[in-house]
Amino acid sequence: MAVPRPKKCFGQNFLTDHGILSRIVDSLGIEPGESVLEVGPGRGALTRLLAQKAAHLVAVEVDRQLVPLLQKEFAVASNVTIVEQDILKADLPRLLAGAALPCKVAANLPYNISSQVLFRFLDQHSLFSRLVLMLQKEVGERLLAPPDCKEYGILTILCGLHFDIRREFLVRPGAFHPVPKVDSIVLRFDTLSAPRFPVGEELFFRRLVKTSFAQRRKTLWNCLKGSGLSSDPVLQNGLVNCGIDGGRRGETLSLEEFAALSREILRLSPCQSHP
Repeated sequence: MAVPRPKKCFGQNFLTDHGILSRIVDSLGIEPGESVLEVGPGRGALTRLLAQKAAHLVAVEVDRQLVPLLQKEFAVASNVTIVEQDILKADLPRLLAGAALPCKVAANLPYNISSQVLFRFLDQHSLFSRLVLMLQKEVGERLLAPPDCKEYGILTILCGLHFDIRREFLVRPGAFHPVPKVDSIVLRFDTLSAPRFPVGEELFFRRLVKTSFAQRRKTLWNCLKGSGLSSDPVLQNGLVNCGIDGGRRGETLSLEEFAALSREILRLSPCQSHP
């Protein structure tokens, strides 16, 4: 069976540098008995190394031409399960039903869907103890960015609530086939045992953060007023009680400040529904 060529529609850039592959496995720190979810095994370069360490490896591949090749290669590996599925559509708890939880995740994420996949992992963060993800460098820089810079944004804050995020190493284009036009970065996400700060209700907190960044050039107050998050007087009092100047822009607020504002607004409007 011929090996299919990389497909642009799936954003396929296969990692071929064995040294980088080994460093990813080392960053995962797989312990005896642990399960691993691999997203986008491709031609199986990382899968082969993970299979040597994981008690159970679930590898999810969307490319139906690659799946038979993977299934054939790992047919005799009792600890490896190859699944043909789009990770953006997968029911993660069901996918990992046979795995020891929380598990670890390894993924070389296509640049065009990396943020969407991150939100999926974020929504189910309790399933994972650690994620080691290859991302486009620019995406990685956003996740590591401090407040009050252009890289800092919604994903920075929401991921920071549930993960300790650290830079592992940079990966140059020559480590892939075909060679991408940008640098990549490997980040490690360690799941926190509890949210970094209490936020009251997480769905409301997410709405608050997203609303605050809806128009980055506007002040925080201009983004929040009339937004439907709560009444304008409650929003105004919430800002005052938290010592947050409504004339600031959302991108200047720290995670801790957003968490405090979320709690205070909810406290001031306890009878209001916050879907």
